[in-house]
Order: sequence, then structure tokens, then C-alpha cells
Amino acid sequence: MAILSRINPAVQAPQALILAPTFELAIQIGSVIEKMAKFLPFIKIAYAVRDPNYSKRNERPSRKLLPEPIVIGTPGTVEEWCFKLKFIDLSKLRMCCVDEADVMIATQGFQENCQRIVKGLNLSQCQMMLFSATYSDEVMNFARTIVPDPIVLRLKREKQALPNIKQYFIQCYNDEHKYSAVEQIYASLTVGQAMIFCRTKATARSLAIRMANQQHSVRELTSALDIEQRASIIQQFRNGIFRVLISTNVTSRGLDIDDVSLVVNYDMPVTTTFEPDYETYLHRIGRCGRFGKQGYTFNLIGSEKDFNIMKQIEVYFTHPIDEITVDGITQLEHEDD
Repeated sequence: MAILSRINPAVQAPQALILAPTFELAIQIGSVIEKMAKFLPFIKIAYAVRDPNYSKRNERPSRKLLPEPIVIGTPGTVEEWCFKLKFIDLSKLRMCCVDEADVMIATQGFQENCQRIVKGLNLSQCQMMLFSATYSDEVMNFARTIVPDPIVLRLKREKQALPNIKQYFIQCYNDEHKYSAVEQIYASLTVGQAMIFCRTKATARSLAIRMANQQHSVRELTSALDIEQRASIIQQFRNGIFRVLISTNVTSRGLDIDDVSLVVNYDMPVTTTFEPDYETYLHRIGRCGRFGKQGYTFNLIGSEKDFNIMKQIEVYFTHPIDEITVDGITQLEHEDD
């Protein structure tokens, strides 16, 4: 809303730049802006993404500024559009917004892209904004080097895990028990749509195949798919064509599907050094319970290490994760009633 209110209809060039870490999130942000600007004909969006169907790259002459006032894109493509193709004059921008700023800053390639882009801004006239549900101290310190003397609005950690999302864990003894737990959760709860998060593409693939063979309405979405396939699957999920999306962390951030009421952590989220990934956990469970609706999260604990990771996450957010048995799942909705 703030960006829309500051667009000058008389200027036929980019005025606002929005950076997102994934193609899916960039398209989602654009779709929201398009709805909000339905009655503002001067609001046009250029998508700086790899997919030519969205970017219309082949229709754009090089070294000619884009006519659209708002550009939304991923860091690598935006950098190319700014410095190589000269589609965007960074010095003329009035607003620059970085969504999911923590992953943008923490990821080495994105960090370098963002630094180069920010250096081209005229911060005396361009407002710089960084948004994320989670920030580590390291990310905050780096953000301050990008934005000097920032105004910081920060939610206390214990307020980050929403009370309308009920969190549980189930002790599982092997992969077969994990699968049985998924089936029991799915069969016992009245859910609109569900997301199941796996640690690896291989696990997501095998789980999707097995559930599909059991006649479940399911698709998988991982980085193994190309951009067009990923866009199609998310649109189908958004339209309710299928009910269960099995994914890796590629969809853990920012994806807004109103009817998702269930998230299953088939594998607990960990960092590359196998420490608890607190930020990813919060983003994953935040895919359900949107806009104050009731949401359920189930963590499938298959080892002592998984249990210790979950306990550290519980302490970090000072929010209880209660144990529940597979048989106890059927009682949940009765208790809530």
C-alpha cells in the first residue's frame, strides 16, 4: 500500500524495486499488488525473473528503461537488468524493498547481488525497506551496514509462534511408522489443504509417489523442477486442484494459500551443519493458520537427534510442542470444539 501510494503516474520509468528470494514469491507479491491496484490503471508491473512468459524479456529492447513503475524480481535477474541490460536506473528509484531479507542476506550469492544493487541506489531519495518474519543477530548486524541508521520494528521471539497454530510431535520408530502417521493425520483431521516438508528431494519424491499410489490427491514441488513446472503446481494448489503439497524448503517462505490448515514436518529442519534451523521451522509452520484461522503442525520424530532438535526449537520460541500419539489425533478436533 505504501509503495502504491507513492507511485507518480507521470513518470514512465521504474520507481520501486521489490526483491524476493524465489520466483514463486516474486509472482505472488505481484499478484497481490495487481489486485490492490485494480482501479489504478497507471500501476504496471515488470517481472525480473527467469521465466520469459512472465518477464517478456524478448519483447524488451536493451538499454531502454522499462516503462513499468514497479519491478519485482529475484536478485540475479534484477542485477542483470540493472547493470547489463540497463532496464533499471537504480539512482532514480524512490523505493527499494527486500522481502525475506534474512535469507537474502544469509545466502552468499544473494548477499553479493543485494550489495551491488544497494550500492547503486541514491539513499538520499530512495527509501530502503527490509522485511522478514525472522532475523538472527548476524543478519541484523549486516542489515545495518546496508541501511544506515535504520528504524527497526521487531517482534519479540516468544510472540513469533502464533497461538492459533497447535504444535505437536509424534514419536516414529522408522520410515514405515512415519508414513503411517502421515496417513493417520490426514484421515483423522478435517483439513482443507496440507503441506508436508521433507529434508531432501529424494524423500519428497518417494513420499509423493507412495501417497499418489494410495490415491491421495498430492503433488511434489522441489528445486528439481523447472520454473514453469513449479509455477503450474503452485497455481494448481492455490486453485484447490489437489490437496497435499509435498515439498522441500523451496516453499517454506512467503507462500500464501488461504486453505492450508495442516503442516507436517516429515523431517525436522536443520542447517547445513545439522543444527536446529529455527527460522525455517517458523516459516514452515506459518504456511498454515493464515489470517487467524486454526492450524495444526505435526513434527515426526524419528530419532533421538530429531527429538533434541525439536526440544531446542521449543525452548528457542518458548512455545510448547506437545507429544501426541497417532491414536490421539482423532480427539483433537473434539477438544477444540
